[in-house]
Amino acid sequence: MIETLERHRCFGGELAFHAHDSSETGTRMRFGSFVPEAAATRPLPVVYCLAGLTCTQETFLIKAGALRVAARLGLILVACDTSPRGLGLPGEDSDWDFGAGAGFYLDATQAPWAGHYRMGSYVDRELPALVERHLPARSDVRGILGHSMGGHGALVLAQRAPERWTSVSAFAPISHPSEVPWGRKAFTNYLGPDPAAWAEWDASVLMRRRAFPRPILVHQGMADQFLAAQLQPQALEAAAAASGQVLELHRCEGYDHSYWFIQSYIEAQLEHHARQLAIAPL
Repeated sequence: MIETLERHRCFGGELAFHAHDSSETGTRMRFGSFVPEAAATRPLPVVYCLAGLTCTQETFLIKAGALRVAARLGLILVACDTSPRGLGLPGEDSDWDFGAGAGFYLDATQAPWAGHYRMGSYVDRELPALVERHLPARSDVRGILGHSMGGHGALVLAQRAPERWTSVSAFAPISHPSEVPWGRKAFTNYLGPDPAAWAEWDASVLMRRRAFPRPILVHQGMADQFLAAQLQPQALEAAAAASGQVLELHRCEGYDHSYWFIQSYIEAQLEHHARQLAIAPL
């Protein structure tokens, strides 16, 4: 069951924020949804929107400028929190790039994280099942997009389960987390010291092994302060070349890592999902 905490009329549809008890994380989880007016007459596809480090279930829906576009295209948007919260685990709130607000959309295997930090399974299965039960959502197609850590999550989850995810895109994703500081810190703590375990949650490694069956869209700002040290889109590009993945990687001159960048290209990304999900614009 879900508890609806807020409802707001928006672009003819409804923006709402919800809470529920999660079996995957063992905590109370929150997510937001935007349901367009078109859902009054038919179920609509959902695009799951994964935010980055330090963000919450509110960040994307408030800051991305996506709701007007989703209303036009007939897409439900769902945005979840970026980690479990309030567990009191040692080190959970010590660093901005690890623990609370930094779940990395994976299933932890190491103590003390393994029992609760299961954002991979939460986003892949538990949240869609909940959404498809309580919202006017189609269950035959799903899209997923994300920003930064969320871009990593979107790419990884789609590639791990292409039978479940129809469309995928990303803004400034952490493309090769096994080789950058953010990823190594998270992977070592959540998954242990063996890089072989990391490979299963690394978008570039997964893409090199096998192509996703449909085109992947990525936008990367070239003035992004994290570009060289943390994001490495060139690794994703090389992996796509190796596997034959159709990858549209747009290098956007002058844009940084902020939501101003996301606002500038959100229409292109949601239109990508609309095409892949076979929806005619309303």
